[in-house]
Amino acid sequence: MVNFIENIESHLSLSQSAIAGAIAGAVTRAIAQPLDVLKIRFQLQLEPIKKGSKYSSTLQAVYSIVKDEGLTALWSGHIPAQLLSVSYGTIQFSTYEILTQICKTADPQFFYTHKHLINFSNGAIAASVATLLSFPFDTVRTRLIAEEKTNKVYRGFTNALSVIIKKEGSSALYKGIVPTLAQIAPHAGIQFFVYKLFTEHVFNRISYFQRGTDVATVVESSVTANLLAGGIAGMVSKTAIYPFDVIKKRLQIQGFQEHRKLFGRQMYCNGTMHCVKLTVSEEGFLALYKGYVPSLLKAVIVSALHFAVYDEIKHFIIRNSNLNK
Repeated sequence: MVNFIENIESHLSLSQSAIAGAIAGAVTRAIAQPLDVLKIRFQLQLEPIKKGSKYSSTLQAVYSIVKDEGLTALWSGHIPAQLLSVSYGTIQFSTYEILTQICKTADPQFFYTHKHLINFSNGAIAASVATLLSFPFDTVRTRLIAEEKTNKVYRGFTNALSVIIKKEGSSALYKGIVPTLAQIAPHAGIQFFVYKLFTEHVFNRISYFQRGTDVATVVESSVTANLLAGGIAGMVSKTAIYPFDVIKKRLQIQGFQEHRKLFGRQMYCNGTMHCVKLTVSEEGFLALYKGYVPSLLKAVIVSALHFAVYDEIKHFIIRNSNLNK
């Protein structure tokens, strides 16, 4: 029988949380970018995903992109994507840690009694703040991925940013923000809720998934447990909010359709509900899940790495701080 004791509490400073979040975001983005490119290409395809379409399956899409545009096309928009991930990870995790410490200090009894609800709400708030501040990077990334590589519109990140602002106005950088905020709060809330549930109440009760105990006999979950918990959290949260992500991507390329003619038909819509209506009426309800397979693979990998890398850095900082005391 394994004796369970509450996980070690975090005592990271704001700067330490920010650094850990930034590194976690950069690592996961570098690994998962090709899956993001595949997901976005499928989401923007109006034709049915079947044989004869521009992209008919995940493997066929990889072959088509590499053949037509080169291997590097799988990392299209990588610079703004990295800026997005680093800024998002920095803001999200540092905000989450701050909110958690505030809740814990204000009323410790309420915090431990309602920990799951607090994890959900703090995760949702932290992600919403991070999204608002990092969203322009997401729009630029989507445009760079969406453009025809044989007839480029932008010369890179800074050029894309300046061209979008010059031709469409700075507000164009926030196209799709409404469905994004609608999805990000529950998405992140579910992620943090599921991740904390498995790491603090499931895996660290099982000896195989325990990291071990320190001098205070505090039980912590292992790297393997954190990866599994993160993967499960990513799968559950992505499935729950995926249609919002499809609509967001379609809104982000409004005003850019003339540069995507080689990809097939283009959609012209003037808002979130109009985009939803056109998508369902012209392509069917399942069109809201176009790109789901590569997106789910990405969500599992990114969430697993994001949480695990963050917690490993956090663990390293806390252990070193304790040893130096």
